[in-house]
Amino acid sequence: MITATGLELRAGSRILLADTALRIQSGDRIGLVGRNGAGKTTTLKVLAGEGEPYAGEVRHGGELGYLPQDPREGDLSVTAKDRVLSARGLDTLLRDMEKAQSAMSELVDDTERDRAVRRYGRLEERFAALGGYAAESEAARICSNLGLPDRVLAQTLGTLSGGQRRRVELARILFAASEAGAGGKSDTILLLDEPTNHLDADSITWLRGFLKAHEGGLVVISHDVELLAEVVNKVWFLDATRGELDHYNMTWKRYQEARATDEKRRRRERANAEKKAAALQQQAAKLGAKATKAVAAKNMARRAEQMLANLDETRQADKVAHIKFPAPAPCGRTPLTAEGLSKSYGSLEIFTGVDLAIDRGSKVVVLGLNGAGKTTLLRLLGGMETADTGAVEAGHGLRLGYYAQEHETLDHDATVWENIRHLAPDTGAQELRNLLGSFLFSGEQLDQTAGTLSGGEKTRLALAGLVSSAANVLLLDEPTNNLDPASREQVLSALRSYTGAVVLVTHDPGAVEALEPERVILLPDGTEDHWSADYLDLVQLA
Repeated sequence: MITATGLELRAGSRILLADTALRIQSGDRIGLVGRNGAGKTTTLKVLAGEGEPYAGEVRHGGELGYLPQDPREGDLSVTAKDRVLSARGLDTLLRDMEKAQSAMSELVDDTERDRAVRRYGRLEERFAALGGYAAESEAARICSNLGLPDRVLAQTLGTLSGGQRRRVELARILFAASEAGAGGKSDTILLLDEPTNHLDADSITWLRGFLKAHEGGLVVISHDVELLAEVVNKVWFLDATRGELDHYNMTWKRYQEARATDEKRRRRERANAEKKAAALQQQAAKLGAKATKAVAAKNMARRAEQMLANLDETRQADKVAHIKFPAPAPCGRTPLTAEGLSKSYGSLEIFTGVDLAIDRGSKVVVLGLNGAGKTTLLRLLGGMETADTGAVEAGHGLRLGYYAQEHETLDHDATVWENIRHLAPDTGAQELRNLLGSFLFSGEQLDQTAGTLSGGEKTRLALAGLVSSAANVLLLDEPTNNLDPASREQVLSALRSYTGAVVLVTHDPGAVEALEPERVILLPDGTEDHWSADYLDLVQLA
């Protein structure tokens, strides 16, 4: 169970939550929703005990599983399998059992060998209590369902992509919460921030089923409407304009209906009250002209003010960033080419022999299963990594704009202002302030460090950097991740109108449809083909 009393959260001087009481217990499956920047990620971080509230207290009882938006790096030298098994301490137990087993076979002294046998017995007993080999099988099953096959589990974390490492962390949390391998019942409370990021369609479907069956508590931040509709039985709406959390003890569908009905009621009551108040004020003005009616006039005016003051506030439409990709700088016919690209991590070959030519204004989609090297290819094209073989050649007038799904282009220790200044050093200060304002950054938020921004805010800041770049070739890696529906539509609109070249990696079919690609690159083979609607079904699976 998690309980919070007198909870107050702030971002600078902006109040995200004020004097709020929260309670999460087994059986609660809560969808935490609100616009980008409302404070959802901050709220979840504080509930997980990884952030301090401005005021109030958070208390925990029982086990907790927390998935932040940014993957925890940890020890990159451990294998993915050991990282997942470490959730129940099985990785250490297995290594200790192997050592004890070696000692049993190698020791000559009977006393020492008997001691090793007893130690092995104690370890095996502990291993069995935690589910033993059945738990190993359970961990492998969870990993497989999240798109992490055995070959990936054998790799060290340092060889995995950011998306793969995040799926390892999700698998670790779900494995810890799943007691099937130990024959028990889990009351773990899961706090998951955008858990469907980097998952393909099959993995998302499996995750929905897992979360729906989870008997412990759950708080999930997600822009996946289908996940919310299928999983949650309560909704918390974080209202950024009021700094309040509205509780709806109902399913997602009923919440949407209730919010719409509630908003209609608020508007109707306000319209009626304003009409009556206007009549009272008009009458008060008439009476106020007569000295004998002055008191009555004041009472009428006071009554009109009270009628308006006692109304529930109608919710204002959330502000939306106005995103428009830059007018591309002039360039030659083929501003970017690559020939014979290959990349391996250790003995693992990601892809080999990839050739491509990005013509001026061309639109290209890169498809491939998770782990096929889509992000790696964009990083090679963007100069973030070096190919093992082959070369990337810049054509006449090339100006690259790179959007990284893990926001590597941002300096997380620098402020919002320092980041945009670095990304557009030749642009005037007032022009940059106007640009940031159109992306909903203003006032003291310009002095906020990028590392403290929510996932959606980081996305907006990175996109603002692209807009200021005058790039003629955009490399976009999952640009719609972490965005609320209104902001996502802005990105799709920007894709539709951009006249420069785009190389796109995405699981979002809407982004592909907005781009209207001419070609597709299929990894890991590097096969190039003309785009057809037949490939659209592969987007969510790739």
